[in-house]
Amino acid sequence: MNYVYKAITDKGEKREGTIEAVNQELAISGLQRRGLIVTSIQSEEASKKWFEITLFERVPMKDVVILSRQMSTLFEAQVSALKAFTLLAENTENKLLARKLNTIASDLQAGSSIAGALAKQNDVFSDFYVNMVKAGEESGKLTQVLAFLADYLDRQYALTTKTKNALVYPAFVIGVFFVVMILMFTVIVPKLSDIIIQSGQDIPVYTKVVFAISNFFVNYGVFMLIFLAVFVAYIVYLSRTAKGKKVIDDIKFGLPLFGNLYRKLYLARIADNMDTMLSSGIPIVRAIEITAQVVGNKRYQAILIQTMEGVKAGKSFSTALGEHDDIPKLMSQIIRVGEETGSVGAILKMLAKFYNREVDQAIDTLVGLIEPFMIVFLGLGVGILLVSVLVPIYNIAGGIQ
Repeated sequence: MNYVYKAITDKGEKREGTIEAVNQELAISGLQRRGLIVTSIQSEEASKKWFEITLFERVPMKDVVILSRQMSTLFEAQVSALKAFTLLAENTENKLLARKLNTIASDLQAGSSIAGALAKQNDVFSDFYVNMVKAGEESGKLTQVLAFLADYLDRQYALTTKTKNALVYPAFVIGVFFVVMILMFTVIVPKLSDIIIQSGQDIPVYTKVVFAISNFFVNYGVFMLIFLAVFVAYIVYLSRTAKGKKVIDDIKFGLPLFGNLYRKLYLARIADNMDTMLSSGIPIVRAIEITAQVVGNKRYQAILIQTMEGVKAGKSFSTALGEHDDIPKLMSQIIRVGEETGSVGAILKMLAKFYNREVDQAIDTLVGLIEPFMIVFLGLGVGILLVSVLVPIYNIAGGIQ
């Protein structure tokens, strides 16, 4: 069980954080062995107020990027790791991150390595991050590694943010359009349909179709909402299973326009991860293994695992990677050139830049195509609805005259 504590050192410095122990007495004993005087301690569950929902308590990628740059700066200034994490905990605005950093500081005081302390906070620091820090500690280049990490995370954050922002506006507009159309079909069209039907005139086929859709929404709308809620819940559940993730990843690659974007995004991530780790002195087999864990796609994860096994069996990285159809031949051939010239890191960095540019261009092209398509789609939807309703009303008005 985790316990949240507040304590002071023998120098009067305040400390806060969490400690894992079987019971409260052992937690207090553990803190006292660290030279801390405990002022308050309680279980993590009890410390949370009723309105604090863990679901919404998280550490954004942006905060991790900033944290990495601050750590790099402090280590470059030769501030001790314990003092650095204590300072960072005191100055961060994210309460969850502050608790994590205090816990890391406590672990460091107890004799843990930086990588070991970070590994315990695996909901904030990925395996990729921890292994990079471990490599930095072992090689004595922790400051440079943290700078590499900050640059890498910054690139990933910028790319992910651009992709999400590109889809926010179209998603919002289409969402509002569907809400308005549902209101039209359930509120406005039923009233107009009564007037048109009572007039006794011949109703066009397209108007009958609109009325049928309206009746369906009015009579079965609740069931549709229930079905939609169950379907969304099932998709969320499916996305958390290994099989479901694989299905969703396959669907991503099969989407028109988006499929190519996703491929380039994952290829850029693979090249960037490998370049960052190899530049930090991590062995290639371990670099491939970590990249497989953090690539974020089941298909490419399987490819990297098979590549790792191929490298272990004696194949070159380019040969093992090039055996898969989802890896462009150009990528494997360029990596082979890097292997022959002893500059794999530089080649991977070039590939990462190339695919990042490709992703940027694909996003710009996608946004350029979505906007006119969206205008045409919305115009057709509104136009068909208006024509279906207004033409019969116009005929009624003409008959009255």
